[in-house]
Parts: sequence; structure tokens; C-alpha cells
Amino acid sequence: MTIHVNWTAKDLDEGISNMMLGAKADYERFHTSNGKKEIVSGSYGDIQLKEYDSNTKVSFGKKFIKVVQERSVFAFIVKEDTDKFKKGDILKAAGYNAPAQNAARGNVLTGNYYINWTGPLYMDSQRRLR
Repeated sequence: MTIHVNWTAKDLDEGISNMMLGAKADYERFHTSNGKKEIVSGSYGDIQLKEYDSNTKVSFGKKFIKVVQERSVFAFIVKEDTDKFKKGDILKAAGYNAPAQNAARGNVLTGNYYINWTGPLYMDSQRRLR
């Protein structure tokens, strides 16, 4: 199951925050078996959820914003319109320092995309989930 992020944002910071709120909600759903069980205080899941926000780091490059969750790249966000992408487009990582530039997975400014705690989904996957 995935989270549908349907919030629009007035700027990239708000959009990234919305994206990570969706990812955190999916992470909580993962640890509670879709709400069927409670998270035990002091458990691994409890600790991870409490540290989720502080484990998210955002760094600004020339063309992209890199979002890192713990030690893995969660996503890259396009800073300005290009020939291929719009400002706010979400890209998966090709490596730690470069995005995959095959297709956007959604847009943090316009919303209406699906996300897992492991990262943004391909648009084709999103269409199948609707």
C-alpha cells in the first residue's frame, strides 16, 4: 500500500516537507501493519519514527535538491524548469550524487503523486494504483 500525496505547495521547502510527511505516514503504516497493531514504546519502529524527521537531510545543489533519509538518497527535486522537467519534479536517484533523468515521479508543488517510505513511485505504478 502507498500514500497518495495530494497537497499542493507554495514553494519547494513546503513541497519537500509534504513529500516527507507522506513517506513518514507510509513508514508508520509499515510498522503498524496498516494500523492493525500498535507500536511498542522503545521498539525499533518507535525509535525510527521518532528520529525520522531528524534523519532527513536536504542539500541544495546547482540544479537539484537532494533529499537524504539516513544514509540513502530518497529523491532529487528539480530546482528550476528545464527542457525536460518542471520546477518541483521528483526524480529517483541514479547514484548518491546524481538523479535518474528518465522520468519524473511526481511534483512536490502540484501534488497528486504516490509515495512509499522507500521513495517515490514511477508514474506508471501510480496509474495502476488509482
